[in-house]
Amino acid sequence: MRVFVTGGTGFVGHELVSQLLAAEHEVICLARPGSEGKLARHDRLRIQPGDAVSGDGLDQGMAGCDAVIHLVGIIREFPARGITFEKLHVQATERVVAACSRNGIRRYLHMSANGTRPDAVSPYHRTKWQAEELVRNANLDWTIFRPSLIYGPGDQFVNMLADQVRKLPLVPVIGDGSYRMSPVAVQDVACSFVRALERPQTIGQCHHCGGPGSLSYNEILDTIGRVLGKNRVGKLHNPVGLLRPLVSLLEGFSAFPLTRSQMTMLLEGNEVDPAAWAQAFDIDPVPFEEGIRAYLKQP
Repeated sequence: MRVFVTGGTGFVGHELVSQLLAAEHEVICLARPGSEGKLARHDRLRIQPGDAVSGDGLDQGMAGCDAVIHLVGIIREFPARGITFEKLHVQATERVVAACSRNGIRRYLHMSANGTRPDAVSPYHRTKWQAEELVRNANLDWTIFRPSLIYGPGDQFVNMLADQVRKLPLVPVIGDGSYRMSPVAVQDVACSFVRALERPQTIGQCHHCGGPGSLSYNEILDTIGRVLGKNRVGKLHNPVGLLRPLVSLLEGFSAFPLTRSQMTMLLEGNEVDPAAWAQAFDIDPVPFEEGIRAYLKQP
């Protein structure tokens, strides 16, 4: 099958492209000029210069393809640089869906996020919902994936926490740290995308992707600590009421690691029941501790 992929140079994209090639698919990967070097060369991989937001390169890349996988998304806005949820989630999806129609492509797989809903407080989740609505209302054979926190080699979140656990006597925690997540391995998420291409019974379905159990933020830190050989991870719990004004003041600086939107999403939790997804794609989700042991190294 010839598959067109957006977002292939990103964290999930790297794993997905690798699995698509291993499954003998031909892959055309949209890449902004200058980012094509992030992908290893392969005789069944072709780089299409372009940009999903502007629509450049979409028609050229999709010509002759059997399916489209749309991964493009961001977790943080930088409005001064033109990087917004509206552009990267909504406008990019609108461009990709329209290009599918122009090129006669019906099979379409879409990366969304757990927590996506029309009345979400976070603009991240609201724009993800708007993108989903564009997909659902298009004349496509679509499948939507809504993962919880995705982890794996090269991730930002777990590696950031591991660095803090290694270096800090007390790791900062927002609030009491009881909010829960269902961390899911990147290879499991990518596997479900690849298998969806061959499973027409998944058309018109929205699948929530998660690991085999949920963990509180405190438990995630403790698990990372065990993997790094620490019997105890010291935690500094910061009152939410004191943090909000600070985050509001500093979120405009790219070096500051948190925004109000991210804080809101973290506190509301990110749990999923992965049973239906795992059954639909014959996946045995990797437990979090086992998964991070494969790439986190002790000092």
